[in-house]
Formats: sequence, C-alpha cells, structure tokens
Amino acid sequence: MKKIQHEQLKQILEAAVFVHETPLSMETIKHTLLADYSVSSQAVNKAMNELSLDYAPRGINLVKVASGWRFQSEDSLGPILSNLWQEPPPRYSRALLETLSLIAYRQPITRGEIEDIRGVAVSSNIIKTLTEREWVSVVGHKEVPGRPALYATTQQFLDYFSLESLADLPDSELFEQTGTVQ
Repeated sequence: MKKIQHEQLKQILEAAVFVHETPLSMETIKHTLLADYSVSSQAVNKAMNELSLDYAPRGINLVKVASGWRFQSEDSLGPILSNLWQEPPPRYSRALLETLSLIAYRQPITRGEIEDIRGVAVSSNIIKTLTEREWVSVVGHKEVPGRPALYATTQQFLDYFSLESLADLPDSELFEQTGTVQ
C-alpha cells in the first residue's frame, strides 16, 4: 500500500466530491479512490472536515449528509440562485408536509395512524408523491389485522433536506405536544 501526503489526500477528496454526481460515501472513498493507499477513515474524516472549514466562508459549502459528502450552495444564496432556474420549485400542500413530518418524527408509522393523528384521511396522491420522490418507503407491515404498511423516511429524504441523520431534525417538542405541524 502506498502512502499519501495529507495535502494530496485533500486534493483528491475535493476533486472527487466535485465530480461525483451523488454524495460521496466513506465506502466509495476507501474502496475506489483510495484502494491503493494506506489511509485510515479518521484521516479521511479529518481531511473532509478541514475542507469543510476551508469552504465555510464561501458560496459553496462541503457538507456531510446521510449518504456521504457533497458540495452545495450556501443556504443564504438560495433566493439569488433560484433565478437560474426557469421552473419554480415544486410547492407542496400542507397535508403532504404534515404527513411527511409525521412519518419523519414517528416512524415507522401506518397510514391509519397518520389519519388518526391528523383527523382526516391521507390522500393516495400524498403517499404516491412521497414515495415517487423517494422520501418515504414501506419498511414492513404492522402485525395487526390487515397488516397495514409501515412507512419510514429514506436516505434520499435525509440528503434532500441536508440532514446527516434523523437526530438532526428540528426539535419535535411542540410537534409532539400538539400532534400537528405548526
């Protein structure tokens, strides 16, 4: 196994994240990029954290999401950068966002449980939209009569909302007290 200098490691990682279409996972880094080098996961994390700090004051940030590392624009630049796209971003209904919130905070959860909490039926289109976006998926079936599907969020949900894990969700205290999205 070859050795690699820390600065060269940072260059390789920076370039790899830049050209990779999806977030770059530690597994991909270790088994493809650095397969011929003797580099620990700690060294990779240290280099990534340093790169992240290097990019912090810029318009581009290096962030860690559930499936790995990726570059994304600084959040505060969103309104300005949105002018580059002809299509407006999709707008989601309150019902869809409430359903997604319930799934995120109370997963795994059945459609019936969501309906009980919200007090109204969940439209098939809502579940269809959430599964087509790959934000939620069926993770099993509840062991009750009818064996209803259990829904949970996916890695794509975490990536889309720039979360590393469900622990990064905003505090659910108010949500838990009221049972609704405020």
